[in-house]
Amino acid sequence: MGPIRGLKRKKKAEKKFDQDVLDAASAPLRSQPQPPLDWWEEFSKRISGPLSQTKNSKKFESVLKISRKTFDYICSLVKEDMMSRQSTFSDSSGKLLSLNDQVAVALRRLGSGESLSNIGDSFGMNQSTVSQITWRFVEAMEERGLQHLHWPSTEAEMQEIKSKFERIRGLPNCCGALDITHIVMTLPTMDPSNDVWFDSEKNYSMILQAIVDPEMRLRDVIVGWPGSLSDTMVLRSSSFFKLCEEGKRLNGKKVELSEGTELREYIVGDAGFPLLPWLLTPYQGKGLSEFQVEFNKRHSATRMVAQMALTRLKEMWKIIQGVMWMPDKNRLPRIVFVCCLLHNILIDMEDEVMDDMPLSHHHDTGYHQQRSESVDNTASTMRDQLSLYLSGKLPL
Repeated sequence: MGPIRGLKRKKKAEKKFDQDVLDAASAPLRSQPQPPLDWWEEFSKRISGPLSQTKNSKKFESVLKISRKTFDYICSLVKEDMMSRQSTFSDSSGKLLSLNDQVAVALRRLGSGESLSNIGDSFGMNQSTVSQITWRFVEAMEERGLQHLHWPSTEAEMQEIKSKFERIRGLPNCCGALDITHIVMTLPTMDPSNDVWFDSEKNYSMILQAIVDPEMRLRDVIVGWPGSLSDTMVLRSSSFFKLCEEGKRLNGKKVELSEGTELREYIVGDAGFPLLPWLLTPYQGKGLSEFQVEFNKRHSATRMVAQMALTRLKEMWKIIQGVMWMPDKNRLPRIVFVCCLLHNILIDMEDEVMDDMPLSHHHDTGYHQQRSESVDNTASTMRDQLSLYLSGKLPL
């Protein structure tokens, strides 16, 4: 069978038409529609206005308070878990929400602390959708983000922490700074079962205890104990306390202060904690000696990293900054824990957004300093030897 007549002419016409289309597409015509925005720009436009009006390339960062690099990493962590179940989440127009959309909703909820209705209005979706997406994100992060919160696992890692602590104000062999903060809640006063959450400052609160490294990374956390408990009680109820008492933690290399005088590994904490061989607290009372005053100054400066870390945690993730109205006491500890994971992820990713955040150490405004009278004699001797060494008065 011979060729169909007119086929060559048709192909030439199609070729000319294709070229005309390409030429038109490449021509800089004003009437030509703009190319579709990428997800980042579309998100920023939807939440905070068109980028073209502000020329601000950091609109995204200003809304979610994290960089795009960190956001992409978090999406990669939770993708498998969040997308494994068939999702029917959609906005008010019926458009299905992508993984990026869902992660953005959850981060906005955790970071802003705004109500479900406000978040829903911002994203164009109902409150129930915001709540479900946030909880699915929390569950996924609990599973996939654990590698970002752990106690140092190698001698080299711990040695680096010790060196950085010593560079702060000269405390040798220090492995961490301990502090406690209160997560304020709003609970019905008429329910007697809520009395256990009523703390010394007349607030309903839940306690977060954290041990922090020199870069303000959280290395060990416990959350969920009622605010009515003392700092000492929370510490003694923690797995960290048990591990230290059993010699399974803070049992690494000792350093020699002078001939016959060695200093074991330890952490520092404020006067609300007991003085223990592995937990050094400041001297209390009046009439302190010169070397005791000097020790307290160095101790306070070193301990400051824990205070700043908890302040930044609350500033960054405002859902835990006293705005948890009628919280689910079973879910709140998990939400706080995920905020701790996110706090560490920003540090691990060296997120530049953190550089714009002011540093403060007032994470428990309105709470008075607790005092513990518990003193271990061995720890007291160890603290005296360290104080004399720092003042240059320990014999060599």
